[in-house]
Amino acid sequence: MNASATSSSSVSVASTSPASVEDLLLTADRLLSGDLGGATAAGRHRGASLALRTALEICVDRVLDAAVPGLSHATMRAKMLCLRCYTPGETAQRTRAVWSHLCLGCHYHQYEIGPTYEQVRAWRAEVGELVRKLDVP
Repeated sequence: MNASATSSSSVSVASTSPASVEDLLLTADRLLSGDLGGATAAGRHRGASLALRTALEICVDRVLDAAVPGLSHATMRAKMLCLRCYTPGETAQRTRAVWSHLCLGCHYHQYEIGPTYEQVRAWRAEVGELVRKLDVP
């Protein structure tokens, strides 16, 4: 392989970075507003739910990793149980509740109606508030 091919492939890999919480929240907002065309309303609602769930999971990982390094490798269910030991009880309970709703909203089942616009908007507001409460300095 020549040097130019090597450098171009390393540039594309290096430029790929994980999404930030702010980017995920913005993506959810754009999906809900219809700015990202090409998808049905149901698809946009599920996509926004996934972006919100991912943003919330990143925040939970940050809190737990700051408290106990390595705990972020546990399952998300286990993390939700541990979260109450490192955040106020109400915050942990609200985080677990909205995360559970988002999990259901992300998954497609033929026999179920997906999340509505109003549900996802409410989840967006809740996740936005929880992100601020879970912010690790």
